Amino acid sequence: MSNYNSKSKKAEEFICHEEIEETLQYAKENKGDLKTIRAILERAADCKGLTYRKAALLLECEDPEIHQEIFHLAQQIKEKFYGNRIVMFAPLYLSNYCINGCKYCPYHGQNKHISRKKLTQEQIREEVTALQDMGHKRLAIEAGEDPKMNPIEYILESIQTIYSIKHKNGAIRRVNVNIAATTVENYKKLRDAGIGTYILFQETYNKEAYEDLHPSGPKSDYAYHTEAMDRAMEAGIDDVGCGVLFGLNLYKYDFVGILMHAKHLEDAFGCGPHTISVPRVRPADDIDPDTFDNGVPDDVFKRIIAILRIAVPYTGIIMSTRESKAMRGEAVKLGVSQISGGSRTSVGGYVEEEDEDDNSAQFDVNDRRTLNQVVDWLIDLGYVPSFCTACYREGRTGDRFMSLVKTGQIANICQPNALMTLKEYLEDYASEETKAKGLKLIEERLEMIPNPKVKEIVTEHLHDLDEGKRDFRL
Repeated sequence: MSNYNSKSKKAEEFICHEEIEETLQYAKENKGDLKTIRAILERAADCKGLTYRKAALLLECEDPEIHQEIFHLAQQIKEKFYGNRIVMFAPLYLSNYCINGCKYCPYHGQNKHISRKKLTQEQIREEVTALQDMGHKRLAIEAGEDPKMNPIEYILESIQTIYSIKHKNGAIRRVNVNIAATTVENYKKLRDAGIGTYILFQETYNKEAYEDLHPSGPKSDYAYHTEAMDRAMEAGIDDVGCGVLFGLNLYKYDFVGILMHAKHLEDAFGCGPHTISVPRVRPADDIDPDTFDNGVPDDVFKRIIAILRIAVPYTGIIMSTRESKAMRGEAVKLGVSQISGGSRTSVGGYVEEEDEDDNSAQFDVNDRRTLNQVVDWLIDLGYVPSFCTACYREGRTGDRFMSLVKTGQIANICQPNALMTLKEYLEDYASEETKAKGLKLIEERLEMIPNPKVKEIVTEHLHDLDEGKRDFRL
């Protein structure tokens, strides 16, 4: 018998190796049972999610017709909960100083030829101003782990600086934080600083592989890293975001692991992850992705995204500019609800344009389009690019947010807010061509708001935006 316990606070009990192996074996043995698989899909159509074991069986199935049924169901579920909205964000790299020895990251402490950089508060102001001039309202700040160069006090000061900057009509309204695992005390400080979501990638849930990939530094402690979300939620951060780096380890193992982690958070704290990120290994300075012989082909990757959407229908799925335009176009249909745009992955990359000689980036960007180009593309595809941060600012986080999503009430809030924030972007930042397309889309979508009172309020605020007023939300 395994020691699996989804409510346990011990990493090796809520992420149980034996339970994952048994799940993978079950999926392998039953992958040809199409009757059972179709029954799972029929049951999943009620939008209540799937167990990690049933999700693993869907992923293991090799039948092309089942694949299409998975894609179709994922699209239906995404439409039900997220409509045609795609939330926009950008990463902001504060510092690439790091003392960890992660084999897949160019920030690793043994990399002696990377250009080490750390933004001053004035440089942060310049970077944020550049991001505001693009139109961004939501950032995810990133920093390497180095207690001397990047202490928690530096992160807190940087958050305060970001929130303080008001440039023209620009303002960053939500700062998500992606920094190393830390203490309950430090998570309380982040909570008090007004962060949005605390994001931490597990990289891989396989303990043996994890310890091999992290041979030195604080991050080498598997249990401390894996239990970080528990400490964050104990500190009062109720929006947390999980992720694995697909390609580091066998993807089927990590697929089960991340669903097991989501179940643990739901069972132990009453609220699963606010987001799940799905990055794949990319080339970077001193890093050759071919050294990780676990690559995830595009067709498999699309199934991973689709099954995640089916298994955790209420959770946002994030895809960065690691992926190509083509893959991101497929992904937003199948389940992804948040994407970055105009991203730079180097420290100071928004003020000083990245070039081929700059080796300070964390990974190569695949989609190098500007934010306006990404917005224009999404509009052409029929999506509403959303710059909304209303739920966080109105206290609709954690289980309060999830309850609204599960009951379907969030649609009455998110679509109107998406339209108003898109209008704001179009008025202040978009090209004339994009603005014309966007205004037409807003007009069409406005007529689809079912609640007459909400429609009246949104119509009024859209007019107010024409008059120069800003920052409306329901």
